[in-house]
Amino acid sequence: MIALLKRIWAFLVTHKVELGLGVRVTVAAMSALAIATAFGLKLPLWAVLTAIIVTQMSVGRSLKATRDYLVGTIGGAIYGGAVAILIPHTGEGALLGVLVLAVLPLAFIAAINPSLNVATVTAIIVLLLPTMNHGTPLESAIDRVLEVAVGAITGLLVSFLVLPSRAHSHIRAGAAKALELMASALGELLAAATRGRDNDELHRLQHGIGAALTGLDATGAEAERERAAHLSSGPDTGPLLRTILRLRHDLVMIGRATVVPLPAELQQRLAGPLARVSAAIVSYLRAIAEALRSGTGAPAIWPVQVALQAYSAEVAVLRSEGLTRGLPSDVTERFFAIGFSLEQMRQNLKDLERCVAEWAEKVPELPTKQQVP
Repeated sequence: MIALLKRIWAFLVTHKVELGLGVRVTVAAMSALAIATAFGLKLPLWAVLTAIIVTQMSVGRSLKATRDYLVGTIGGAIYGGAVAILIPHTGEGALLGVLVLAVLPLAFIAAINPSLNVATVTAIIVLLLPTMNHGTPLESAIDRVLEVAVGAITGLLVSFLVLPSRAHSHIRAGAAKALELMASALGELLAAATRGRDNDELHRLQHGIGAALTGLDATGAEAERERAAHLSSGPDTGPLLRTILRLRHDLVMIGRATVVPLPAELQQRLAGPLARVSAAIVSYLRAIAEALRSGTGAPAIWPVQVALQAYSAEVAVLRSEGLTRGLPSDVTERFFAIGFSLEQMRQNLKDLERCVAEWAEKVPELPTKQQVP
């Protein structure tokens, strides 16, 4: 039993963000129902559903969901109410015609701007609900707006007050995950220069990187929304996200340059230097991912610089010995593209070091003289 409880506790700790969302959604639903009942709203169901919808993973996402839901609801209520009031529809045929007139324009607008999807639903409710409860379209529109407003405001307040989760903290976790995936992909790509590559593994890693960057971009927009609303005071997310995207481009260039292994003689000479470069950069990417998660300063980048200098020196020796002469043009291009891509990655890693230093919450320990090469 103790072991089971420990496993459950460990699971909850590793999923505390998701657990926090579950608590917020529950509190929002209960609060919306209580408020809607206290105000005597006709359909508290819509207040509860709205509160659940607008209570999102982060405050920034909740802000966007609340804005979109309120704008769509008000717009749909006004349009649906106007159509219902201005166009008589006593028979079934007339009701179908009015329904088409109400739905078609709003569905077209929602197709252009998906954030207004709720406008179509609201117009249908405003149009059809009076036929069920024998009310008027105006009353239906007012009730719908009040129910959604109660749910939206309740959900937004709960997002602020109950275990609030800021998008800035999600940026740290998302960026760290992307960097760790890049580290794994880079190890495979550089190893491919001196041996064959595992295409299935690379495809898996590349797909994971793409998905991580897509999520990171969305989280960055939420974080900037929080900053604009003065709900967080963290650093600008733009430099960090752009630097990570440039590192992704470096991986793509290295992947193209290592699509087939180098000639055997070059492999023999470069296997060691490339392995040290790979180990240094992979270790640095993983260390900087951990620094982002923990809020500490960026780790020292000098091991990467030393490994790249050794690789450049070996390339210079190969060229001086004439080993690159007489190679096919495509092999020569790929050979020099590896060095160019690694130099670009070095510069981007320096930018990443600066970005992570801006995100640091703790002052890192300075290396001792014995630690400095």
